[in-house]
Amino acid sequence: MEIESATQEKAGPFTRGWNWLKALPDKSKAKVMNVAKSMRKLGQDDPRRVIHSLKVGLALTLVSLLYYSRTLYDGFGIAGIWAVLTVVVVFEFTVGGTLSKSLNRSFATFLAGALGLGAQHLASIFGEKGEPIVIGFLVFLLGAASTFTRFFPRIKARYDYGVLIFILTFSMVSVSGVRVVELLELAHQRLSTIVIGGATCIIVSMCICPVWAGEDLHNLVTSNIEKLASYLDGFGDEYFHCKSEDEEGKVNVSKKDKPFLQGYRSVLNSKSTEDSMANLARWEPRHGRFCFRHPWKQYLKIGAITRQCAYHIEALNGYINSNIQASEEFQSKIQEPCTKMSQESCKALRSLASAIKTMTDSSPANIHVENSKTAINELKFAVNKASSLEKAELLAIVPAATVASTLIEIVKCVEKLSEAVHELANLAHFKPVEATATQEKPQLSLHRGTVNPVLDGDNTDHITITIDANPTDSSENEKSQAPKSLASGTV
Repeated sequence: MEIESATQEKAGPFTRGWNWLKALPDKSKAKVMNVAKSMRKLGQDDPRRVIHSLKVGLALTLVSLLYYSRTLYDGFGIAGIWAVLTVVVVFEFTVGGTLSKSLNRSFATFLAGALGLGAQHLASIFGEKGEPIVIGFLVFLLGAASTFTRFFPRIKARYDYGVLIFILTFSMVSVSGVRVVELLELAHQRLSTIVIGGATCIIVSMCICPVWAGEDLHNLVTSNIEKLASYLDGFGDEYFHCKSEDEEGKVNVSKKDKPFLQGYRSVLNSKSTEDSMANLARWEPRHGRFCFRHPWKQYLKIGAITRQCAYHIEALNGYINSNIQASEEFQSKIQEPCTKMSQESCKALRSLASAIKTMTDSSPANIHVENSKTAINELKFAVNKASSLEKAELLAIVPAATVASTLIEIVKCVEKLSEAVHELANLAHFKPVEATATQEKPQLSLHRGTVNPVLDGDNTDHITITIDANPTDSSENEKSQAPKSLASGTV
């Protein structure tokens, strides 16, 4: 290696340049292959990206007819370029994004154009010398006021682009009105071309393989809940079995690579995506199972609770494959209730995710939530039994006790999530699950017995009710036998 480096240092600039030229084709080929692989992977991850690119190309081609068609060109002239610029700026990946920008741009242009004409007419009253002063004052006033409104969170989220276009259009119309005589014609041409460009984007976006922001938000919230359920499903075996088998405290690194143990991480950073999708979903018309006034804000509430649960799981995940030695005796006593809490919470989350996905009633999840709360009481009983451990083992108990405490917090989060999903079901009018409700409805079996009168020595009447603990009769026999049993008794 030292000889080769010394040889390269002695080589002249001509030799180094020749070597670089010889290696250039191979390097270029490798870069082209890497770019091609990246493009292929990008398209395979979400084929809708390829379709979106084709849709943008189609919209640009359609609005280009404003230039290639002589009739349209005579009507709009050079102002037809605004239609092309509108397509480039307005066309978004989702229908909600395209509608939001198109409507913001159109209404902002119309309002700013009208105010610009009014400002020009007002300024003309003050004569040739006073006109620039009045125009400058109005541009300053409306520009400053409009910019200040962009700091309001609601306007920033939904109308920021419209306010920006308003400032731009008003400034152009009012200022150019000092020199341009055909101001009204200019405003009309620009507004018409923007409407044509926006309408083209909306039609292409909605009619050709539409991508709905509301549907993406719906699927994202469902997927996040399922990721938490997958983690809790394997946590019990992963934590307790790993601790019991790894007596020497060695860390099993391969367990860290399991997908279900890492899936929850994407939930932690989903807030910005959910907020953006919810804002765009409000612009979308009725589509599929989603009405125009669908409660998209409730999805944000569900997402916030889901992230809260994910943060508890993040803390819980730190105890898997930990080098901290925990008391095996204490772990063995809390293993069953902790595993039950994890499993029941997992079942509740999957039931909630299924309810959101299918837009059906979420009541079946309440059973698993109650079971997980029962496991908390079992955990408290197990901890009371373990209170006889020596004080010297306190430090060994803390890690396992922390895991149990974190699981309790997760159960509370799952309960809050169940309430939020139930509220969503009421607001969005989810369909009830009649078949499931009929199967899980508890049945009374008190009539599966006999009622016999007993007369004591004091002539006091008593009734003895005998209940069959293991009924085997069918429901039809119950209806026929119950009246007979009751009729055979006397009071």
